[in-house]
Amino acid sequence: MLKVFICGGSGYTGSELLRILALHDKVEIVGVTSEKSAGMAVNELFPAFSIYNNLKFEPLQIENIKKRADLYFLALPHGKSQEVGALLLEAGKKVIDLSADFRIKEAKVYETWYKTSHLYPELLKEAVYGLPELYREKIKTARVVANPGCYPTSAIIPLYPFLKKGLIDPDTIVIDSKSGTSGAGRKAEVTLNYCEVNEDFRAYNVAKHRHTPEIEQELSVAIGKKITIDFTTHLLPLNRGILSTIYARLNKNLTNEEALEVLTETYQNEPFIKIMSDGQVPSIKYVKGTNYCYIGAVVNQRTGRIILISTIDNLVKGASGQAVQNMNIMFGIEETKALKNLALSP
Repeated sequence: MLKVFICGGSGYTGSELLRILALHDKVEIVGVTSEKSAGMAVNELFPAFSIYNNLKFEPLQIENIKKRADLYFLALPHGKSQEVGALLLEAGKKVIDLSADFRIKEAKVYETWYKTSHLYPELLKEAVYGLPELYREKIKTARVVANPGCYPTSAIIPLYPFLKKGLIDPDTIVIDSKSGTSGAGRKAEVTLNYCEVNEDFRAYNVAKHRHTPEIEQELSVAIGKKITIDFTTHLLPLNRGILSTIYARLNKNLTNEEALEVLTETYQNEPFIKIMSDGQVPSIKYVKGTNYCYIGAVVNQRTGRIILISTIDNLVKGASGQAVQNMNIMFGIEETKALKNLALSP
């Protein structure tokens, strides 16, 4: 039985880890931390998790936790994970970080976008970007996996095949993404209050969203040269889900069928990627509570552009589900374990 520990279990990504791992018969959760809820039983904070009636939140004290598990999930704020991760790695443990602290390969880029210092730049080089569809073989042997951001997951997966084959002009990429409010985390903030979000729809962090360098980094790897994108995010009056609409000019004339074949050829053996049929595009309802990414493609013959539409659950394939997928790969467990039939009620 694989022993796992969740650092930061009272937020949305932490609670999703608890939900998913409750279905995993190869895993035992041996501990979970929360500074605000320390001493409280997990099922007291989350009554739906009656399975965890004997598990209590505890303070995050490295000396007390570093010998108790094989793998540590870090569902902590940006800036906090880097220190905790470094100490756990020093103790010989494996780490999956759900924050941004190990995603960006260049410390200066991280510091520019996240407005905090990175104290362990050597670990940035070692960390494996945890997108299984691109880096599965590296994930298998990784000590530290940087779990991708939700928006980057929804953008990189559909764009990668077209960039890799040289079918689109990278200088023309425009990514227009919309997310439910859980993407902002489980915190009290006026702009996220019900009355502020309900019956509204707005753009935010225009031209300065912190996921921008992550997307650019991974798309640049795909073609071997630096890419700069336009990326705009919007807040939907929904609990969860992301829908990204992506535009790029084609370098080659393609039909809808040919564009979909490019996606199918790349992802036909991927358990969590679903390619739509010609004439269909996905919606957020397709993925609620699941680890799937649905992708549709339409070629605008008038403009010579391709329009890619992808949707994921930001808390699952965009965070905790992908983290469990990475865990399965790291420890030689069936990749779809606890994830294949995962869903929330309609």
